Amino acid sequence: MKKVKTRDRILDTSLLLFNSLGEPNVTTLLISDELEISPGNLYYHFKSKGDIVEELFRAYEAEMLDLLAVPEEADVPMDQFSFFLHLLFEAVARYRFLYQDLVNVLSRYDQLQVRFRRILKKKELAFNTLCESFRRQGIMTIGEDELASVCEQLTLTVCYWSSFDTLSHLDDRESVDPGRGVYQMLHLLLPYLSEDEQEQVRLTSRTYL
Repeated sequence: MKKVKTRDRILDTSLLLFNSLGEPNVTTLLISDELEISPGNLYYHFKSKGDIVEELFRAYEAEMLDLLAVPEEADVPMDQFSFFLHLLFEAVARYRFLYQDLVNVLSRYDQLQVRFRRILKKKELAFNTLCESFRRQGIMTIGEDELASVCEQLTLTVCYWSSFDTLSHLDDRESVDPGRGVYQMLHLLLPYLSEDEQEQVRLTSRTYL
């Protein structure tokens, strides 16, 4: 069995603690205690908690940018869109400490602000590309102004769903279900879809309840 490197253990444990306790409530001492290593051993790999946050953000950023690279000319069926949303919410759930305290985290790590805004724009562009695909296929009818508003609403939902979901399940803070977010996202598009697609969305979304 391959031994996990100390650096990777620090990142994995930090992510777990950040997600469960909130990043501001986690110190490097708590991380080293959880790992049962000395603070000096932790500082050998990361000079500060900020360096750990930076490394976790880099992993999140790479995952998001890869996921959001939607080909402009692709005709995406609705079931693939549902799968895309599920992958998106799974990624948000993995790094939910960023989203649950988004403004606070970005205000304290200002070097991440530009990079997060870039991801935000990529999300909105990906939703626009997907909706344009639906329009091209004749399964979605929506005007330009409404399209811009819906894409912004989809982006907003992705960014703040994690906080809303946590507030809705305070008795079980570990309860993270990407399906609940996917359900909401699908229903934002429902009024603009053809009758056949509306029925498919209703059938698909039942699996997420």
